[in-house]
Amino acid sequence: MNEVILTPKEQPHVPIETRTIKPDDFAGKSIDEIKNLEVWYGNTTSKISDFFDVEGESGPTPAETNIVIDGDVYNTKRIGQGMTDGKITVNGNVSMYVGAEMEGGVITVNGNAGSWAGQDMKGGELNITGNVEDYLGSSYRGDWRGMSGGIITVNGNAGNEIAEYMLGGKITIKGDVRYMPGVHMNGGLLVIEGNVISRAGGEMKNGTIVIKGVADDFLPGFEYLGIKKDITPNGELIKGSFHKFKGDFAEKGPDGTIYLAVAGNNHIIP
Repeated sequence: MNEVILTPKEQPHVPIETRTIKPDDFAGKSIDEIKNLEVWYGNTTSKISDFFDVEGESGPTPAETNIVIDGDVYNTKRIGQGMTDGKITVNGNVSMYVGAEMEGGVITVNGNAGSWAGQDMKGGELNITGNVEDYLGSSYRGDWRGMSGGIITVNGNAGNEIAEYMLGGKITIKGDVRYMPGVHMNGGLLVIEGNVISRAGGEMKNGTIVIKGVADDFLPGFEYLGIKKDITPNGELIKGSFHKFKGDFAEKGPDGTIYLAVAGNNHIIP
């Protein structure tokens, strides 16, 4: 696999919009052509070379192209948006929309990510070694179609309303989550290995949420179905003892499932 290395220059105060930083746009291009690819800076167009030093060689296809962003890009948005194949590795933090609309390939962020990471994701893998902000794997504002495929893994904590309107795929959060994970969820699997503050699965219609930690608060619109051991949501074995709930009965025809670890959560059982 051929590799193109982008070394960030100083991050500007106004965010950069970089839909072209993906293997699909780099494949088959020379380094000079990559340097001249368009990015948005405020309401004006600029070039990748205005914000990055560029070296290396792209592959003939996206599958043979690996992009390494070697540094912090905390004010750079939309890295890997819509990519279909290949690899992107970011050695630092990223801003919003990393991996949005992603269909294939692998993105690894060795740092933290902003809001709307993996928004409307359809395939591929998004790995974030640090924390992520709000709306991970969610839908666009006003839409009802969130993440429908692929795998997202976050090693740290996540913010509010992750997996909003999720339709398919899998999200794993290894740390803690704030408010309303899985709100309006209609498919897929959300696994939270840490704690949740409140309102998991609000108005969910389908899909599965597994919470291995403690939920400080739990919505009343769920039917309690007893204790289940060594569960297999979506055919995947998850060991342990869990309280099982069905809901949310605030919706018509609810068929969502929440598994809540027995340890530390008996205060929620009706």
